[in-house]
Amino acid sequence: MKPSEKRPLKEVVKTISHERERTNILRKSEQMTIAYLVQRIPSWISSDMLTAIGFMGSVIIFISFMLANYVSEIYLLIGVVGFFISWFGDSLDGRIAYFRNIPRKWYGFTLDLSTDWIGAILIGLGFVIYAEGPAKLLGFIFVVLYGWEIMTTLLRYKVSGVYSIDSGILGPTEVRIIISSMLIMEVIIDGTFIYFAALACVVLFVTNISDFFKLLTLANNRDREEREQKRKDAAAL
Repeated sequence: MKPSEKRPLKEVVKTISHERERTNILRKSEQMTIAYLVQRIPSWISSDMLTAIGFMGSVIIFISFMLANYVSEIYLLIGVVGFFISWFGDSLDGRIAYFRNIPRKWYGFTLDLSTDWIGAILIGLGFVIYAEGPAKLLGFIFVVLYGWEIMTTLLRYKVSGVYSIDSGILGPTEVRIIISSMLIMEVIIDGTFIYFAALACVVLFVTNISDFFKLLTLANNRDREEREQKRKDAAAL
């Protein structure tokens, strides 16, 4: 595609944001960045290839923990690169399919959540290898809480019909930036990552609890609406 054929970014944002509600604090700048990138990805790079690239980011993060444990903590900085690669592939795989008008809604939904879950397991396992003593438990807690978040996302989609991957002002992008900052701090000040990881688990637990009760309210309202509709249908007979 020639530069002169590039579409306005705001128009592309509408195209690639199909059925996805975003509430994260960086959503506007992120959506504009994605809208810019999808128009410049070579046509031979498919949506599945971008998913694979995003998953490789998680593999790189896992390797960075391994190298940090057995060689030097400086290798944690490779994890920062891994998080960027993860964001790149994970953010563009589905969006580029909608931009090219070749979406596979349910296929992409299944593949995306499955690779996200496996990627989270890899990152949690990497942390377990890197951490020492009781701190290893934090890696397990992170994976459990992330799995809970994925389950909440699926249930919210089932109940409301709206697919949202964010928890309030925090989304996957913000989480990647926060963890990347934690890795950098660990390289500068040894031992800080454990405390940040513990704090991150507490925050994730609190947000999961909050999202759970919001989802219960949403589900209860839907039950009430369906009962009311059944009552009206019965009265009309």
